[in-house]
Amino acid sequence: MVSRWWPSLKGVVVAAALAVPAAFAAAPKSVDSPALGTVLARTAVGEVAAGPTQVPLITWGGDIATIVANGNATRTVRGSAFANEGLDLNLVREDVFARQVEAYMAGRSPYLRGTLGMINMAADLLNKDPRTKPVVIYQMTWSAGGDTLVVKQGIGSARDLKGKTIALQAYGPHVDYLTKILGDAGLATSDVKIRWLPDLTGTDDTPMRAFQQKDVDAAFVITPDALVLTSGGSVGSGAEDSVKGARILLSTKTANKIIADVYAVRSDYLAKNRKAVEGFVHGLLLGEEKLRALATAKPRDAEFKATMSASAKILLDSEQAAGDAEGLYGDAEFVGHRGNVEFLATPAYPRNLDKLDAEIQGAFASIGLASGSAKLATAGWDYARLAQGLSNAGKTAAEATRFDEGQVAAVVTRKQQQGTLADGELFSFEIFFQPNQNGFSADLYQEAFAKVVDLASTYGGALITVEGHSDPMAYLRDKKAGKPDVVLGQIKQAAKNLSLSRAVAVRDSVLAYAQSKGVSLDASQFAVVGHGIANPKSGLCGSDPCAPKNEREWRDNMRVQFRIIQVEAESSVFKPL
Repeated sequence: MVSRWWPSLKGVVVAAALAVPAAFAAAPKSVDSPALGTVLARTAVGEVAAGPTQVPLITWGGDIATIVANGNATRTVRGSAFANEGLDLNLVREDVFARQVEAYMAGRSPYLRGTLGMINMAADLLNKDPRTKPVVIYQMTWSAGGDTLVVKQGIGSARDLKGKTIALQAYGPHVDYLTKILGDAGLATSDVKIRWLPDLTGTDDTPMRAFQQKDVDAAFVITPDALVLTSGGSVGSGAEDSVKGARILLSTKTANKIIADVYAVRSDYLAKNRKAVEGFVHGLLLGEEKLRALATAKPRDAEFKATMSASAKILLDSEQAAGDAEGLYGDAEFVGHRGNVEFLATPAYPRNLDKLDAEIQGAFASIGLASGSAKLATAGWDYARLAQGLSNAGKTAAEATRFDEGQVAAVVTRKQQQGTLADGELFSFEIFFQPNQNGFSADLYQEAFAKVVDLASTYGGALITVEGHSDPMAYLRDKKAGKPDVVLGQIKQAAKNLSLSRAVAVRDSVLAYAQSKGVSLDASQFAVVGHGIANPKSGLCGSDPCAPKNEREWRDNMRVQFRIIQVEAESSVFKPL
């Protein structure tokens, strides 16, 4: 089983089978992860089979909308969204991506269903024959909570992964998750040791089981496994399969724009059946809209319960796992019509297909999973036509303000007073300014501002602090001159006020820069902090800043720091979609 979620019903069976304490269990069997072209080199390309069109599903919340569009059944039901498009589909769950690719190449199915990273892993192989060239036709969801990076003691931020051993599933949904986090931390895949596992969850050969071994420092796992490893999401106690000191460093609740779930189609099938493929996409949009309406109705009615039961049967092998199907739904951020326009047809959108494609291909090339040049194609849909019959076209849940600004200010103030702003830090970097500088134009800071836009867009559930620091020399000169404490206190406060105003100016410049690029950032995600001279780069000598020893140390104190902080534990701050 290699789904993104392991339901509690099956979890009972697995727990019984794996009751041997982790410390005494056999070490998980790791595997090699060569390019899929090597694994499937002998698979022949065939014509797409006639009859009901086989459409793959994977065990993920986004696929519930596909089930709804098909009439809550594996075979298309009369009166369903797909039936109304003139389609006759047979939905087949296939969580082993290599088997999906094999069926796609052989012609048993014209479609591929996976994360964008998974599609990229197959792109080199599939591009060898023009018939099987994959064309991305639809984005279903972003992962928004179901995928997690768990770490052991001593790893406080993403930078601390350098030199560490990381476990994850081969050919699974977390490969691009890993490479993006490493890249944003300024690390390459060569900076870590990767332990590939054949399964994602539910067996002895998974990242969860590998993480329980002494020589593995971190693992990408599904959230239910993360909760086990960390004693319910806090800090692992070492009891009941948890790992002592383990904690969640990052989940896709915070990194909510990394794992994109999509459908791709064979190029030859699209050329011959464009109307049918467009109907498939339109049906998916209608199914997503209907599912959203059922899920947001209060109270939820019998149709919603029937949908969850049907989805549980198809995705989890048991109608009794309806509650787990709801969990799947809750971990998926559906993008809808507008999200597809952004992802597939908006060059300015910071997390669009082309940008993720280039990001993934470059990273995968470094670990031998891709050539680095297999650019994915799109269908070039008429999205005005695809909007017909939809009531939510042009709308997206991502427009909502995600942070409570009052609570953010309270939390940041508390952390600043306690000196704990670095707690929960994922990434950080700095920009520098000149003496008496108050303006921060994009002309001077374009590279840094572009990085902030990318991080804000990628980690939509993270808080971004913009922290101003000031030069302590005026204070140190006056103290050396014997100025009274009241004067020195005024100098400190003036430096703090100035650093805050600079942080505000930088934040406003970043938001304006994003707007000029056609990107609308959520202003509530940013918190400004004025440190004044309290945290100089030159260090503290007692309660006062140390005097800079040279011009470099002096200039380094004149800086604004960006810090990306996970605040998932602060439930009063972050409002999930």
